[in-house]
Amino acid sequence: MYLLGYDIGSSSVKASIIDAESGQAMASAFHPKQEMEIVAASSGWAEQDPELWWVNLKLATRDILTASRIKAGQIAAIGISYQMHGLVLVNRQQQVLRRSIIWCDSRAVSIGEKAFKDIGEVTCLKHLLNSPGNFTASKLRWVMENEPATYQKVHKFMLPGDYIAMRLTGEINTTVSGLSEGIFWDFSSNKPADFLLDHYKIDRSMLPEIVPTFSEQGRMSRNAARELNLAEGIPVTYRAGDQPNNAFSLNVLNPGEIAATAGTSGVVYGVSNEVKYDPESRVNTFAHVNHKEKDPRLGVLLCINGTGILYSWLKKNLAGQGGDYEEMNRLAGNVPVGSKGLSVLPFGNGAERMLGNKDTGCHISGLNFNMHSSSDVFRAAQEGVVHAFHYGMEIMKTTGIQPQIIRAGNTNMFLSPVFRESLAGLTGAVIELYDTDGSQGAAKGAGIGSGYYVSFENAFRNLKKIRVIEPDKRLADQYKTAYGRWVQKLNEII
Repeated sequence: MYLLGYDIGSSSVKASIIDAESGQAMASAFHPKQEMEIVAASSGWAEQDPELWWVNLKLATRDILTASRIKAGQIAAIGISYQMHGLVLVNRQQQVLRRSIIWCDSRAVSIGEKAFKDIGEVTCLKHLLNSPGNFTASKLRWVMENEPATYQKVHKFMLPGDYIAMRLTGEINTTVSGLSEGIFWDFSSNKPADFLLDHYKIDRSMLPEIVPTFSEQGRMSRNAARELNLAEGIPVTYRAGDQPNNAFSLNVLNPGEIAATAGTSGVVYGVSNEVKYDPESRVNTFAHVNHKEKDPRLGVLLCINGTGILYSWLKKNLAGQGGDYEEMNRLAGNVPVGSKGLSVLPFGNGAERMLGNKDTGCHISGLNFNMHSSSDVFRAAQEGVVHAFHYGMEIMKTTGIQPQIIRAGNTNMFLSPVFRESLAGLTGAVIELYDTDGSQGAAKGAGIGSGYYVSFENAFRNLKKIRVIEPDKRLADQYKTAYGRWVQKLNEII
């Protein structure tokens, strides 16, 4: 028996087939091979055509079926992971009405800030655990205010994963976890946030039906099966945003456990059983995949928009023709801790939540034309991301998250010895790297949702730990000195 998982990112769409019994990935593939286009018609905007996700999902599915030689009828269930906080709008014919306003789009910041003040900060934080901020609800309000003709045609609003599930099954639904990440969920009342819908004048009929995260959420339609060369009727049995799903894929499900990613954006995600929030709403609290009203599991999420995208920019513009990440990491490793006084503030990908929704742009300081080379910039960029992680993790401590062990997949910036050693050295946390990713996690989620796995322990019995990084106490003072210089530069611009 096999399980299929999809991970719908803003850079690519990844698919994996795993053997349900062994947990082994039989095949994985992603498309496109170059990053997907993000349309920025104005400063701070970021949009993608949902059709791009579907096209690349089809290509990734084709590749894994070819590579694994698994027949369509052998796939028992499908799970979906997706980029969080995006907005997809469809009419009654399930046609997309405009490009998706994705997670890093900051056009709705002022709308969310005004709602936070008008509704009342205490009310928002008590019920939503967050400010309305720049999340999906505020983006929907932006469409209402600025594109009324489009808004009048809206039948349902969805998150990106809801859209993919709709394309697979023809059914429109969502989850509590999804609604919470869109800031549509009232944790005090355990239902959609009527007071926010009323404030934004959002018609309740636009809310999709709510289904459990682990459950049968629809079955593959005949049309989708034909497009994907899969079998009609395969159930979709799991759906979660990429960060809750990343934590899930690392078996981070209980209070005190921490997961991290450093892809296009960087995230630290800690699980708590306490309904707490940051009074300044610099980190966010959402329903985790295993959240229940009477047994709460909340994910406290620190998101830094500018992490891997900074390194990607350097690769395109500084690494030279033929340069790759492996070579950049090697060059960075030749530079001492502190990058010879060079500091990089990696905030060049929209408004940063942990900086009070300020869009500061990226800053490089201390650059000396006679001293520094591209190698120094590569290291300073990685250290800048580490410093941003640590800055945010200090904020997370106010919500009760005390990171001692950080779990991550062996991918993206965690492939760099400089990055992972700097993160361990500065934070004092042990880093554990695992052989898994979001699409494999989504596949295991499908196994739980379909009932194949009887427990989380059963699903993760074969999770493979491949590397442990202990903090190097000999370099602790050097890491702290570099961080202190970085914070000083940050304070000058915020």
